[in-house]
Amino acid sequence: MAFKKAKKEDKPMTKAQIISTLAEATGLTKKNINEVLQSLVELAYAQAPASFVIPGLGKLVVVDRKARIQINPQTKEKMKVPAKKVLKFRIAKAAKDAVLGAKK
Repeated sequence: MAFKKAKKEDKPMTKAQIISTLAEATGLTKKNINEVLQSLVELAYAQAPASFVIPGLGKLVVVDRKARIQINPQTKEKMKVPAKKVLKFRIAKAAKDAVLGAKK
């Protein structure tokens, strides 16, 4: 499957456009594609605490951020930011190379 490469000035695809494009490329119905996407999202949410990998695209991980001191740039006041958990998506090398081109 070869998809049309987007340009920087193009608008991001909507969910409906993504579903239509995948339906045309695979021959499946839009309803089936929508169900697959919804199931993938639900599975990612459920598996995120243990990290969830989409091969060739990246990895969804939960990261613990340490507490830190932050300075308000306007008032120069120091504030303590508490520790918290954040969700990150780490892009796979294959995805970086496909979009940005391989490093030389």
